[in-house]
Amino acid sequence: MHVSPFFHNLRSAYLAELDDMRHDSEGQFVLDRRLAERRGELGFLVHMLEASPEMVAVVLHKAFRFTSAPAMDRLLACEPDDLPAWESLRQTIDVAPWATATVQMLREQAAGDNFLSVAAALEYMAGSPRHAGAGMDDGDDAQDTDTDQDPDDNADGRQPLSADDLDDADAQSREEARADWLADQGFDRKD
Repeated sequence: MHVSPFFHNLRSAYLAELDDMRHDSEGQFVLDRRLAERRGELGFLVHMLEASPEMVAVVLHKAFRFTSAPAMDRLLACEPDDLPAWESLRQTIDVAPWATATVQMLREQAAGDNFLSVAAALEYMAGSPRHAGAGMDDGDDAQDTDTDQDPDDNADGRQPLSADDLDDADAQSREEARADWLADQGFDRKD
């Protein structure tokens, strides 16, 4: 599977944006509160759809459930000028009821449909274990050997993908890594 340079770079920025929002300065998990605040700023954020899509896409975190991994994989190979129309992509994405008004508002923007395709791709990569280390490759991925099967069939036994937060173990290991780094810099550890 091939991930275009466009999505490869945006994925890193998107994951960093989510990571920055997860914890406050005291290490408390505050992602839900910060996502709600960001969603409340959408009227301002729509001006950033093209310049900083990763900063706006977080308003749709957990808003999509993907029903066709092959369709999303094709999207990930696209560059910004080649993105499929949102309407065609929308046929393979279930939008959470809480996000339908947000999606409609975004569609009303000049760059809204392109942005929604980008946001869906970012959420897909963030929630898919297949893309945990999503690097660019030439399509010779040894793990993608299911070409003889129905493209909409999840033959590896996975349920349809949805974007989810990193699990608690990952969050805890990141917190421990932060504490180790701060200790190396001379700061006292928090108890």
